[in-house]
Amino acid sequence: LNTTCPLFCCLQREIDQTFVSYVWIYMTWINDYINWEPTEFCGISNIAVPNEALWKPDLTIEEMIEKDKAPPSPLLKIYNDGTVFYKNDQVIISTCQMHVYKFPFDTQSCNITFKSILHSDEEITLTGNENNTEITMWSRHIMRTQYEWVFINMSVHKKSDDNLGYNQTSVIYTITMSRQSVLYCANFLVPILFLMILDMASFLIPDTGGEKLSFKVTVLLAVTVMQLILNEILPSSTDKIPLVGKVI
Repeated sequence: LNTTCPLFCCLQREIDQTFVSYVWIYMTWINDYINWEPTEFCGISNIAVPNEALWKPDLTIEEMIEKDKAPPSPLLKIYNDGTVFYKNDQVIISTCQMHVYKFPFDTQSCNITFKSILHSDEEITLTGNENNTEITMWSRHIMRTQYEWVFINMSVHKKSDDNLGYNQTSVIYTITMSRQSVLYCANFLVPILFLMILDMASFLIPDTGGEKLSFKVTVLLAVTVMQLILNEILPSSTDKIPLVGKVI
C-alpha cells in the first residue's frame, strides 16, 4: 500500500495546540483477485467503481482528534493489472505541540501519522512517497491559503512499532511552518518597546510631585494588558515561557 499526502492549506490554533490541515490523500494498492486483458474488453484498461464494492485498507491518523466531516470520495479506480487507486480530500484536525519560546519568530513542525488499525506488516506493507523535495513542491503548487503560517517544507519517513507482539509500520508526514510575524511586530512588539522606553523615561520625573507615581501606575496597567493579550494567544501548557513574556 502506497500513500501520498500533499498539503492543500494549513492552520494552527495555538491556544488549544491543534493543527488544521486540508489534504489530498492518494492511495494505491494491488488487488490480486482483479485483472483482465484490455484487448479482450474493447481496449478498456481501467474502470471506476463505487468504493463500497471493494476492500479498502483500514488506515487511521494517530494525531486526529475530530472526525472528518467531509464526505468521502464515492469512487475507486481499478486498472487491468489489479492496481487500485483511491483519492480523497480530508479536513484533518490533529494535535500538535507548540514550541513558542521564540514567539512571534517561531517555527513549528506538526506530524500526520498514517497507520493500519488492525493489520500487521505481514498483512499490509505500508509505504509512502519518500521524495521530500517532490512532495514539498507538489504541496506548494496546489496550496491555496496559509493563514498566518508560511509553509516551508514537508518530509516523510517510516517508523516501525511492536504492538502486542506484531509489528506495524507507520508513515509519518512532517509539515514545517513559520509564523508570519509582521502583524505581531506592529501590534505587539512595537507597543512593548514604547512601554519600555516610557518606563525608562519615568526615572527622569522628579520625586517631589505625584506625577511619577501616577505615570508608573499607568505604565504598569498597560504592561498588564499586554500580558493578558499574550496569554490569550499562546497555550498555557507550553514547556517554556516565551521570550517576549520574560521581557515584559
